[in-house]
Amino acid sequence: MSKAAKLRILYGEGDAEAQVAPAAAFEKAGHTVHMALGRKAVVEALQKGTFDLVVLGPSLTRNDRHHLPYMVKKAQAEAAVLVMHADGSRHPYVDACTDTGASVENVLARIEGMQIAGMMAAGAATGR
Repeated sequence: MSKAAKLRILYGEGDAEAQVAPAAAFEKAGHTVHMALGRKAVVEALQKGTFDLVVLGPSLTRNDRHHLPYMVKKAQAEAAVLVMHADGSRHPYVDACTDTGASVENVLARIEGMQIAGMMAAGAATGR
């Protein structure tokens, strides 16, 4: 991914240890990552900043992974939502999902394949 396609990612998890490796991989791929621990922290981050992509990790509760996409779109309609460890294809506010146990590389490939406003604007600016 080119530097022009750098995204502002809000990455929510329920377990701080589970957040470390994926967040580092997102940053290594050139993205800016804001980490939030738990549902309340995700909602607070949405109120304080703007994000191109919100990633909801597998250590969040099933209930959180279901309800947070609604909260994301309500707070920031343009933000894309990727839910890890879920079948988001039936959820109207989930833009993409990954299967249970998907590798970080799989998640990064999924992000690259998404039509995210921040990536599309950067691509247009570089003539891609």
